[in-house]
Amino acid sequence: MLTTIKQHWFSNVRGDVLAGMVVALALIPEAIAFSIIAGVDPQVGLYASFCIAVVISFVGGRPAMISAATGAMALLMVTLVKDHGLQYLLAASVLTGVIQIIFGFLKLGNLMKYVSQSVILGFINALAILIFMSQIPELVPQAGSNLVHVYGLVALGLLIIYGYPYIPKIGKIIPSPLVSIVLVTAIAIFLGAEARTINDMGQLPDTLPIFLLPDIPLNLDTLLIILPYSISLAIVGLLESMMTMTIVDDLTDTKGDRTQECKGQGIANIVSGFFGGMAGCAMIGQSIINVKSGGYTRLSTLVAGVFL
Repeated sequence: MLTTIKQHWFSNVRGDVLAGMVVALALIPEAIAFSIIAGVDPQVGLYASFCIAVVISFVGGRPAMISAATGAMALLMVTLVKDHGLQYLLAASVLTGVIQIIFGFLKLGNLMKYVSQSVILGFINALAILIFMSQIPELVPQAGSNLVHVYGLVALGLLIIYGYPYIPKIGKIIPSPLVSIVLVTAIAIFLGAEARTINDMGQLPDTLPIFLLPDIPLNLDTLLIILPYSISLAIVGLLESMMTMTIVDDLTDTKGDRTQECKGQGIANIVSGFFGGMAGCAMIGQSIINVKSGGYTRLSTLVAGVFL
């Protein structure tokens, strides 16, 4: 028992803490962006990312995998939020978790072994293209932005990320994305660079989430409204989570527990819904960032949530 705890939590403390910090810093703008996509306040995505990351670190089936609010899930919420409001979204998130736990007991996660490698590669490449395209607008001059400052900071960031690892003796001590984020931010503040910041995307919350029950009528009509959305969210969330698990398995040459991950995703989404967050799932991009930055155990996921 103690050996297992040490292996899953404390076998790579320095690497996990630093990797978790990188992931947390990258999660902030993403959580805000996904909230905007869903049509809710930015704090909903941030609360969801915090709750899901912390909970899944304890109950998930795949160490080092990052789960939080995601774009795929946010897209499915747009109509529900527009037609019925935030409270129905919170209830749908809780029901999503219940359905995922049921899927876990039915061992439906094991069906992912029938998905071919070409489908997974296509999914990863499509995701990379979508992420790249989503960043293009950030390179277009915004009101109050200086084009030289924007392109200069981007170029500097890329130079640090890909050049820092080759610096003798210190290049492997700290993950290059973390060095890039800290240095570029410091330089931007020092120079007063005219570039878009996270605050331009939405106001950050200044309090921790609190437990609350969705303020909706508990009747059949409510169930009929949220059930279709919850089923869709549960299926899409588990599909993305299982694909992410396959990728992390390959990167780390280890195997995760798909059945436990289904249950863990369900528990995390229930907690998120009761604490004012939307449903989420595993994130391929952030999970790869975590592993590439040196995160290999559950501690990295916990640090990401706590640091966020």
